[in-house]
Amino acid sequence: MAVGVVAEIKGRLPVADVVGETVQLKKAGTTLKGLCPFHGEKTPSFVVTPARDTWHCFGCGKHGDIFTFLMERDGLAFPEALKALAGRAGVEIDERTKREDARNARLREVMEAAVAFYHAVLTKSKAGEPALAYLRGRGFTDATIERHQLGWAPRGWDTMTSQLASRRQVTPGELLEVGLASPRQRGGGVYDRFRERVIFPIRDTNGHAVGLGGRVLPPSEGGGRVPVGHPPEDVDHGPKYLNSPATPLFDKSRTLYLIDRAKTAIRKTGQAVIVEGYTDALMAHQAGFENVVASLGTALTPQQVALLTRYAKRIALAYDVDTAGEKAGTFGATALEEVIRQLARDDSGVELDDVRVVRLPEGRDPDEVLRDEPDRWREDVRTARPIVDHLIDVHARAHDLRTPGGQTRFVDAVLPIIRNLPNPVMRDAYLGQVHRISGVEERTLLEALYRRAGRDGDGRDGRDGRDRFTAEAVTRAPDALPVTEILRGVSPTEQALLRLVLLVPETHDAVLNALGPDRLPSQVARELYRAIVLARAPDDAGVRPLFSLPTILEGLDEESRALGQALLSRPGPDLRGLGDRSLAYEIERLILEIEFDDLEARAAWVAEELAEAERRGDTETVTRLANQQRDLHQQRRSLDRRRDQTRLLARAAVAAG
Repeated sequence: MAVGVVAEIKGRLPVADVVGETVQLKKAGTTLKGLCPFHGEKTPSFVVTPARDTWHCFGCGKHGDIFTFLMERDGLAFPEALKALAGRAGVEIDERTKREDARNARLREVMEAAVAFYHAVLTKSKAGEPALAYLRGRGFTDATIERHQLGWAPRGWDTMTSQLASRRQVTPGELLEVGLASPRQRGGGVYDRFRERVIFPIRDTNGHAVGLGGRVLPPSEGGGRVPVGHPPEDVDHGPKYLNSPATPLFDKSRTLYLIDRAKTAIRKTGQAVIVEGYTDALMAHQAGFENVVASLGTALTPQQVALLTRYAKRIALAYDVDTAGEKAGTFGATALEEVIRQLARDDSGVELDDVRVVRLPEGRDPDEVLRDEPDRWREDVRTARPIVDHLIDVHARAHDLRTPGGQTRFVDAVLPIIRNLPNPVMRDAYLGQVHRISGVEERTLLEALYRRAGRDGDGRDGRDGRDRFTAEAVTRAPDALPVTEILRGVSPTEQALLRLVLLVPETHDAVLNALGPDRLPSQVARELYRAIVLARAPDDAGVRPLFSLPTILEGLDEESRALGQALLSRPGPDLRGLGDRSLAYEIERLILEIEFDDLEARAAWVAEELAEAERRGDTETVTRLANQQRDLHQQRRSLDRRRDQTRLLARAAVAAG
């Protein structure tokens, strides 16, 4: 998509029209109001302000623009919301993207055709009877099998390939592109990738089939047997579980099984539960626990966790707890702890206390507990332990803490975990816990913790000039950017604030600790601000990575990156040359402006509500709102004084400089 389309989309899609598709809005002065779609309420506190292209719920506090609304409503990431609204607005998408979209639509058709074929083989053919009996024997109902379109990949090198070619005109190239087929080593052509496997369709957040998971049947269920007349090489001797390879539609590291079904329940319960296998997740949904997803393997990725945090900030790991499962769970937990180290910043709301490990009965898989003891599952999830407590306990049981060698190995195992905690209070608390368990003095633990951190930080301070940048280098030919058009999509205050934190990392603590990304009205500004928060400069013995502007921009979606580039390209004063006092005044001024806008919006809402209550003769509500109005007037006067004082001090600082 061509950059700089945010402002054009907003110009073509009025916020009242976008929101009005979901919320019944009524005129209220210069605004419109209705019942908030994001929390239950009987009295409308959801307000749309067309003049600002924004919406705000004064009940739950959520607010933003049309992009934010679509992201909240449908659980989309910003690039997805941007593309969806661009399509509705008729905003031009470049030819390359048009071709990609058309191609991906065709590939999704191919995937859906394959899913339908495998499902029909399972449910309507003699070849699928052993697999159907196996699934029923595992406790799955016909309703679950139908709802999730489970299937059976029959024997034969090209059974599926031939069927799709003749009935749906699917080409071998298309089958290769979506990972349904593999190229033959000799003679050309392709053969079915999935043979003699139970098929689990994998879908994205929008419910589109993007990949498949296949499981071989146990020998007792008919797996691995060679019927008379079939050559032995016709049997799939591959791994027990087989996923689709990476394709234009499928990236295992960014996908969670059943996320399309689970996202609403995750948002409603405020928690996501992650299991390892397809059958575990399916049994959870069948038992009524619909906030469960499967990770398609034990090694959770940052992208999978980021996907979950669109819907909830609490995460519970429920991997198998037998010997193999414990190792897998610990590995998954360690990977997740590393991910949370990156995500647990001021804006994400994720704390490691919110990431928990479910301890199920010894030797039992999650699907067994879900099938036989659903109340036990509910209680085990409710009492899940924080991830760091779990890991400390695992390492404590693995070493003999009565010996110096065991103490040393235990401390060496747990200190890297504690070092990665972004919250210093949490680090201190866990050091105390390690002291109580191991008997090692806290002073010794602190020395070991920061001695290692110092070594890890050597050579990474970036002050050798390698990480220096120029606006020209970072923005990549800024003259080619439609800077004015890009900046039109965000407010002047947002522009000034983002430019400040991009150019002057020394301001991060003052700005980022005072203002979360969700306080900004424009979603594209939030995306850029959030990336800065996650990459803020280190302030705790090198535990956090060095702030790197080029790295931040490289990791953004195209539109957010364009905003960063435009801000750096925009003519303006060299903020890096300002003194400490001038910077402090500028930070204060910008934060006060955002506070002022918030206060003005709330005051306008209270005034409208008060007038309506007076018309109804609702004296109780009138009294309550009148008190709120007085409080807001006092806050307004205080804020005005602070703004005036900041202007005077800023002028004095400039004159003195």
